[in-house]
Formats: sequence, C-alpha cells, structure tokens
Amino acid sequence: MIERTRLTWQELLSQHLQADVPLKDLVSIRTGGPARWFLEVYDADTAVDAWLAARAQGLPVLFLGKGSNLLVPDAGYPGLVIHFGEGFSKMRLEGAQLHAQCGVSLKALATFAADNSLAGLSFAAGIPGTLGGGLIMNAGAFNGEMSQVVTSIDCAAPDGRRFSLNLEQAQLSYRHSRMMKEGLLVLGAALNLTPGHRDALYATMAEFQSLRREKQPLSWPSAGSFFKRPAGYYAGALIEQAGLKGLTVGGAQVSEKHAGFLINIGGATTADFIALMQEVQRRVLERFGVALEPEVRIIPGEPG
Repeated sequence: MIERTRLTWQELLSQHLQADVPLKDLVSIRTGGPARWFLEVYDADTAVDAWLAARAQGLPVLFLGKGSNLLVPDAGYPGLVIHFGEGFSKMRLEGAQLHAQCGVSLKALATFAADNSLAGLSFAAGIPGTLGGGLIMNAGAFNGEMSQVVTSIDCAAPDGRRFSLNLEQAQLSYRHSRMMKEGLLVLGAALNLTPGHRDALYATMAEFQSLRREKQPLSWPSAGSFFKRPAGYYAGALIEQAGLKGLTVGGAQVSEKHAGFLINIGGATTADFIALMQEVQRRVLERFGVALEPEVRIIPGEPG
C-alpha cells in the first residue's frame, strides 16, 4: 500500500488554518482567550496531519469538542486547537452496533439510538459533551457510563499511528482512560446497544432531563461537576457542609442550587474560576481533611 503524502504546516496555513479564533463561545463555562491557530475538522486525515505538523513546529495541540469540561487560559491557547464539531459527527448502524465519529454530541447519539429503538445510551442524553470527550473521561450519569456500551475505539497516537482499542485495552474507569493517560486522539467508536422501545427510551431520557433541571444550575454557564467524587464522599455535599454555597470570586460562584457546580454569573474569567476552585479546595481540606481534585480540565497557557 502506498503511503499518502501528509499535509505540511505551510499547506495547512494556506488551506485550512484560522488565526486568533475566539474560544470563549466554544466552551460551556464561557471564559478564555483566543486560539493562536484553529482548525475545524471534516476528516480524520487532516486532523492527524495537523497534529503532527503542529508538533513539528513545537506547538501544543488541544482537541476540542463541545468544550463542556474545559478551562481555557484568559490569554488564549498558545498552539493549535483542532475542533471536532458538526463536520465530524456522522453516525451509522450495523444491526444493533452504532458507529459514530468523535464530534457527535452525546445528546444526538442517545437520540439517534432511541429513534432506532436501541437501548443503552439514555443516561448520556443530558451530558453536554461529545463522544470523543465522553470516552476519554468515561462520562457517566444515572448509573450508566460509556464503558457499558463501547466495544472499540478508533484512535491516533502522537506519532500519527492509527489503531483501534477494545474495551479492555481502553482501560476505562472513573473519569479516566488509557486515551487520557497516553494523550491519544479519539476519532470515533463502535457501541453495542440492545433492542428497546422508542417511547420508553424517550420517557426515560425525559425523566433524566427533568432530574437534571431540578438539581443542577443549567441556566448558568458552567463546566458541569467541577470536582471529582472523592472516595467515600460527594464533592457537592462537602462543599455545602463547609458553608460555601454562594461563595464568589469575580464572576465565578459556587452554585446555590448545587454546590458541586461552579457557575459563571457574568463576566467571569478563567482566573476567577481557578481562584474560586483553590479557595474551595482549601476550606474543604481544612474542614474535612479531604483533598478535592478538579474534574474539569485546566488547560495550561504560555510556559512560565
């Protein structure tokens, strides 16, 4: 097989890349500065070529889906942001196996499955992320998680190799995966579902959405649950018991509705959220001796 010619950095500059693209509206918490370079992805080859070309230029690379779990530096991202959105969100069925690209939203994935009377993804309907991020984080809710349905994951490595991981190889655990550990790019996946009833699946998804609206501050920009669940505890309960509901730094606030959420009440910066996070961590550690770890990914900016 003849190996194809990869796109060079200069070719990417002339054909595909955008400069100084604002990221604030592409992340759910609504903070952060622009990307130095930005690529909207429509095919896997271009994504992998861009990753390799940027690395050869000494530039860091950030893969971005719906940005539902990210804090981007206020000064912006100093490298290349590769965005997997609507142009990389195809889905198809082979019997009860659903094949999807990484840019498809988890809501769209669950809806597509329900429309085809396939069960197994109802838990994901309210998770505000994409399949790629959901697999890397092993996203879950309502006693369901991605590890329960995934059979294989299409990946790329930093050296450009493309390969598939099965469930065991992917090492999915609580908010963790081999892809996260090794910095792999998730391009898509195959999910094994089971026959279900469309109306029952939609009823379940509606119930889950109602519970989210009742318990979570969905009307405010946030990055979802900000902290990981500490062993033997719930982060939100510890924060509430420490009396931190409503604690505010700049435009960032511990939600009055659910203390596990840090929300943007208007004009917040990433620096505000980091300062608020650190204060919450300090007080919870002081009160309970429990060290809270962020579930949100905090993206580094310029070195030093």
